[in-house]
Amino acid sequence: MGLTGGIGSGKSAVSSRLAEHGAIVIDADKLAREVVAPGTPGLAAVAEAFGPGILRPDGSLDREQLGKIVFADPVARRRLEGITHPLIRDETARQFSAPPAGAVVVHDIPLLVEAGMAKGYDAVVVVEAPRALRLERLAARGLPRDQAEARMANQASDEDRRAVADVLLDNSGSLAELHAQVDALWRDLVARGDAAG
Repeated sequence: MGLTGGIGSGKSAVSSRLAEHGAIVIDADKLAREVVAPGTPGLAAVAEAFGPGILRPDGSLDREQLGKIVFADPVARRRLEGITHPLIRDETARQFSAPPAGAVVVHDIPLLVEAGMAKGYDAVVVVEAPRALRLERLAARGLPRDQAEARMANQASDEDRRAVADVLLDNSGSLAELHAQVDALWRDLVARGDAAG
């Protein structure tokens, strides 16, 4: 299944809960970090495209500095995506080929809608929360409001995500309430798998 939601929606909490139930989670954000880790061809290509100012003194990627550039400039963002997306796609394909038959595989991918990938999944799960609450959560994580708003502006709208959702999870309440929704989703997935088997 594809799992998506806007920044600050609680998508990571959902994928963690699904993993607790036994799902195999392929995390696009994690892969995005791995393909630009120190010593990788991805990081070398990004540094060549954006200059040494996007590297920390230890040679790792300064994600905050790069974010300031790409979230303010659509051309720069497309240049970055041109470098990283093929690398992420290749690693995703490799990971999708590894799980055993019958496994529940969750592709945790923030830009599922933006990339037009909804049709590639058996089901699309969208995590949703009100914008004000998402901004609050991001501020609590230390992301300045202007940067949070810039990232939101570069993502699909709630309406666009709802349009492709097979399952909509409401994360405007407590973590326990979210977990209850995920648990119900898991029971439904298991029941479908048992019926198919």
